[in-house]
Amino acid sequence: MLYHARHADQFGLRISETSFEWASVIAWVHQTINRIRGGTSEEAAHALSQKGIDVLKGEAAFVSPHELSVAGTSVSAQRFIIATGSENIIPPIEGLNEVGYITNVQAISLPRLPKRLAIVGGGAIGIEFAQLFHRFGVEVTVLEHGPALLDKEDRELADTVCTLLRREGLRLETHVELRRVQRDPAGKCLTIRCENHDEEQLVVDEILLAIGRRPALASLQLEKAGVKTSKNSIEVDATLRTSVPHIWAAGDVTGDLQFTHVAYEQGKLAAQNAFAQEPQAFENRVIPWVTYTDPALAHVGKTEEQLREDGVQYRATRMFFKDVERAVAEGKTDGLVKLLVDTQGKVLGGHILAPAAGDLLAPIILAMQAGLPIETLASTIMPYPNMVEGVHWAADKL
Repeated sequence: MLYHARHADQFGLRISETSFEWASVIAWVHQTINRIRGGTSEEAAHALSQKGIDVLKGEAAFVSPHELSVAGTSVSAQRFIIATGSENIIPPIEGLNEVGYITNVQAISLPRLPKRLAIVGGGAIGIEFAQLFHRFGVEVTVLEHGPALLDKEDRELADTVCTLLRREGLRLETHVELRRVQRDPAGKCLTIRCENHDEEQLVVDEILLAIGRRPALASLQLEKAGVKTSKNSIEVDATLRTSVPHIWAAGDVTGDLQFTHVAYEQGKLAAQNAFAQEPQAFENRVIPWVTYTDPALAHVGKTEEQLREDGVQYRATRMFFKDVERAVAEGKTDGLVKLLVDTQGKVLGGHILAPAAGDLLAPIILAMQAGLPIETLASTIMPYPNMVEGVHWAADKL
């Protein structure tokens, strides 16, 4: 809202003063988090206890297949569901631990804004926080070791996002080697080497690590329960059962897509399957996700790069929002809808770059889940004037 208030001149709006209080911004964030969670952790635990659910706090470790130790207390059960989530990956960079860093968790609790911020990692979290902090006036540099930013997204749309971010003034670097970190009188000094460039020193006030997350399993001592793991995640079958018949796992610990909506559905299914005579398989064929930049980048299904790699014949169509009336009226024309279909008209993937792209993705998700052909999207009347017409017209082109 702050950014758009400062760029409202095109609508004839003269907003003379735009300012913010960082402490109040953070207060709103945590108020929102507590409301979504059902209060503080203590209040949420109390609400669970009111429903007959015992909550034990402490580090848990298996003692045997049917027994846990939680902060010195022994807990036995006939069935277990492991849902311990994930933790940030911390790279072994010289001097990093000594100089200090933050993760996305600490980033929304900073007592004051840094003037200069280095973000290590150019995935969804890194790019989201890069734009967020930059729009609060922070000088932001994103350092990505790999060859591309947002490497799990359709390349065309991801490159468009990066172009927009650079236009806003962010520095985005790929092929970066972060050699060491050391204290400097002016801040934290990162020694980096970008592709085809000389080594340089980047001095910042704070370093945000966003290179990925891994399942949080280290303290569970799964080997004492006989639970098999591979690649730092728990092995599960299609029904989310582990190698031990009475132990199930859900969410990030399974090594599947690390999204809240996936963890939610897996948790629900694991709870049902743990007591079902005929456990059901988790349906992961149609999993959408969104990178919450502005404009947002949402997708479901395959990218063009994946289809080409798999040797799948497909057709692609694009509808640019510069040609969608609602986008023109709101001055939100940076973006597009891309649909990918097979030779029979079955939707293989949908990609949207637009404000609230996750909402606009809904008809594509439904079409893929229900196996509806592209003709159904094309013949469905959408309300005028709305951004979702971009989806309709993209389908109509095919």
